[in-house]
Amino acid sequence: MEPESITVGLDGSVESLAAARWAADEAERRNTALCLLHAWILLAAEAPDTPPDRDQNAGARQVVDRALDEVRAHHPQLRIIEDLVGSEAEPALLRAAAASRMLVLGSRALTAWESYVLGDVSLDVVGRAEGPVVLVRGGWSTHPTPPEFADPVPRPAPRIVVGMSLNGPCEPLLAFAFDAAVIRGLPLQAVHGRTLPVHAYAPWGVAPGVAEEVTAEAEEELRESLRPWCARFPEVPVEVTVLPESPTRAMVQTVPGAELLVVGRRRHHPPLAPRVGPVAHAAIHHVACPVAVVPHD
Repeated sequence: MEPESITVGLDGSVESLAAARWAADEAERRNTALCLLHAWILLAAEAPDTPPDRDQNAGARQVVDRALDEVRAHHPQLRIIEDLVGSEAEPALLRAAAASRMLVLGSRALTAWESYVLGDVSLDVVGRAEGPVVLVRGGWSTHPTPPEFADPVPRPAPRIVVGMSLNGPCEPLLAFAFDAAVIRGLPLQAVHGRTLPVHAYAPWGVAPGVAEEVTAEAEEELRESLRPWCARFPEVPVEVTVLPESPTRAMVQTVPGAELLVVGRRRHHPPLAPRVGPVAHAAIHHVACPVAVVPHD
């Protein structure tokens, strides 16, 4: 793979084909190469003239060929690299994440219990990858819905949504989000959830004055964090949304209709803490649009 390529991990599933389509669209937007990666631990070294009936790698090649046909149908001019790797999937994907501009994977809507019992390679890779990882659902499509099949319920305007915690610097997160907005010509919505303090609650409900004060303070912090980025990217309209909710609830409430959700993941965390924080974890399992998880310090 090339350093500036976008790599998609393939496993033959519907989800990985959706990821390949999304990655191909992204590679074309960025005028870069697309790498189709399939890792199979039993990949065998074979001579070029091996007969098809004795080809031990036929199944692995079919996984890549199917994705290649899918991508070529919409992107005939895109430069594509086919990469079959004799390795377990997780280490191969982690190497790809470190060597590529971004890694794109298919994602299933697993519950927390299913992830614990069955294991989830995507979640493990997200928690350890050195670069951004984008997760794409199986039903996601970047191609417009024909008018006769369009949803009669009005949808929010397309945009990029970035979830922000304000607990420290997050330069890579904002760089990825603003870059995604620029190349798509879309506005950016910065979302922050601020849990209300205990004294905001009264027997009759939430004290409105306290809620307004906490929200206004958080909104000012958020605007201050975004100010240098807005100056750097004046062509990107930015909307600030602060909700008196937990960060996870704020994200879930605001993300419908987005083309991409961008969330962060701390590279450094306590030894016994999960590698993926609660916001990113909730996004991976419950958000319908593609989710980019960006590691930062």
